[in-house]
Amino acid sequence: MQIPAAFDYERASDVANALALLERHGPESRVIAGGHSLLPMMKLRLARPDWLIDINGLTELDFILREGDQLRVGALTRHTALLESADVAGLFPIIRDAERVIADPVVRNRGTIGGSLCQADPAEDLSTVCDVLRALTVIRGPAGQRTVPMADFHQGPYETAVAQNELLCEIRFPIRPRSGSAYEKVERRVGDWAVVAAGAAVALSADGTVDDAAIGLTAVGLDGTVPEAEAVLQGRQPHEDLFAEAGRIAAAACDPVADRRGPVDYKRHLVEELTRRVLRRACARAAGAGQG
Repeated sequence: MQIPAAFDYERASDVANALALLERHGPESRVIAGGHSLLPMMKLRLARPDWLIDINGLTELDFILREGDQLRVGALTRHTALLESADVAGLFPIIRDAERVIADPVVRNRGTIGGSLCQADPAEDLSTVCDVLRALTVIRGPAGQRTVPMADFHQGPYETAVAQNELLCEIRFPIRPRSGSAYEKVERRVGDWAVVAAGAAVALSADGTVDDAAIGLTAVGLDGTVPEAEAVLQGRQPHEDLFAEAGRIAAAACDPVADRRGPVDYKRHLVEELTRRVLRRACARAAGAGQG
C-alpha cells in the first residue's frame, strides 16, 4: 500500500485566509481541492508537503459568469459544472468536448479547472483548451492581484506562474463573435491520458474568411499553440485542403516521443488527422454562430 509522508492540515475559510496560511507555513505547504493530481503524487512520495491547505470551502472561487465580452470561471469550478453549463456549451464548445473525455464521472465531480491547470501536466486536456481560447488567469498573492495570459502561465512541465504563496483564483475567456472551437482526443481507454489530442478555435470575418485561429496539441511535446499552422489559415476561406495543410504543418512542428502509447510516426499521423478534424468542426461551428 502506498502511503503519503506525514503532513499537517488546515482548512481555509476564504481566499484571504488561504493566502495567510500559505504565507505562515512557507514553501512546504500546498493547497488541495479535488486532490486527484496531488494525492497520487504524495502516495508515490513525489510530493512531500509538510502542510496541506484545504480550499474546498472557498465558494467565492466556484462560479461561471458571463460579463460583457468575457466568460469568467472560478478556479474551484468542478469539471461537471463546466460540462453541464449552457453558457460554456454555447460560447466555447471546445470546453464541453474536452470535459467529456476527462477521466471519469468520479474525477469530474471532484476535480477543478484550477487544479488541472496548476498541475501543468503535459498531457492535461484543459491546458490546451485554455491555450487555444487565449484565456487569462487571475492570480492573487500578498502583493495583490495580477493577470497572466495562458501563454505565460505554464513555465514547463509541472511548473506554473503561480508562486508558492499565491493562489489561482479565476480564468477569463474572451468572447468573440462568429467564433467556434473544438477538441478531439485519442486515448487507449476511456478516461485515460491522451495518446494525442488537438484543439482549435476559429473566428470568421463577415465574408467567411478566417479572421483568427489557434491550434493546440496535447501530449506531443509542444508548448502553447502552433503559430506556423495558424498562419496559413489567416484570411483564407475554410476548406478541406486548407485544413489538411494546417494538419501537415502541425505534425511537423510537434515533438512526440515513442512510449507505450505509440511510436513517433503514429503520433504525428494522429496530430495531422486530429488537427484536420478540429479545424473542420470549429469552422462549422463558427459559421453556425455567425448565422445565429
